[in-house]
Amino acid sequence: MRVRGRGLPAMIGWRLVAVLPVVVAVSALLFAAAAISPFDPLVGYLGSRYETTSSADRTLLSNQLGLDASWYQLYGRWVGDLFSGDLGVSRGFSQPVSTVLAQRIPWTVLLVAVGMGTAIVVALAAGVWAGMRRGGVVDRVVTALCVAMQGLPPFVVSLGAIALFAVGLGWLPPAGLTDAGAEVGFGQVARHLVLPAAALAVSQVPWLLLAVRESVSGNRGEDFVVGAATRGIDSTTITRKHILPSSLAPFVTILGARLPEVVVGAVLVEEIFSWPGIAGAFVQSAKDLDMALLAILTVGTTGAVLLGSLLADVAVVLLDPRVRADG
Repeated sequence: MRVRGRGLPAMIGWRLVAVLPVVVAVSALLFAAAAISPFDPLVGYLGSRYETTSSADRTLLSNQLGLDASWYQLYGRWVGDLFSGDLGVSRGFSQPVSTVLAQRIPWTVLLVAVGMGTAIVVALAAGVWAGMRRGGVVDRVVTALCVAMQGLPPFVVSLGAIALFAVGLGWLPPAGLTDAGAEVGFGQVARHLVLPAAALAVSQVPWLLLAVRESVSGNRGEDFVVGAATRGIDSTTITRKHILPSSLAPFVTILGARLPEVVVGAVLVEEIFSWPGIAGAFVQSAKDLDMALLAILTVGTTGAVLLGSLLADVAVVLLDPRVRADG
């Protein structure tokens, strides 16, 4: 146990150190890719006025905005501003990047928290049930559904949910944060959150549930479980205190490995449901080559995935005594 105690801080330290070169590489490649992109950033800046603006005026405007500099010069300016605490101004939104983030990140956090929280609860509950009754009717039905749904991408799930529950049955709104003209309130937001959060959850449940099922089913035959049963401990206690804790480590590992797909899924779900989160800003900044906003979003997303993966690995080390942080 002492080895694990010493190894864990070292693992965390090395992983945090490794974040910096990854973030630098990703951000530098982003600026380099933008430089060879066929898209003109002035299109997003000028909008409908682009076609009526003369070539001379476009050149002058590019000069004024600093768009004619090389990619490494633009990257150097961005890094310098970043270290001085200036996130820059989004050309596409005509707002400081900090304002765009402050307005949109809370809605993305809400969607991901509710969607993934629901997915985790459902996966744990149904996965433990199926794993403890492997081969039974419930297990066969749950497994078949999960296998069938694994291949469905989030946008298909989202479109299907809109077609059934919004268009077909009319139970829930198809898009937006509130009804047209309605004020933002708990009831409005909660009602509009149901479909996007459910779509995000459904897209992740199959993978998580099958991981729990396999882990629980495998742990049922372990010596510590058999020993607990021979001592007369009831099955509920065995499941809760012996099988479930040992099954959480593989579950957390799968959850950490799927973080990049969760991010992509959240972007697709937000776009389809017109949810006012960070996804819309991401897509718009990419189309307009709005580098001040796009770079921050790219770096932030990369950092969030790396940090989430680190937290998942730390949780595995803490949950499973057989795992060594330095091994």
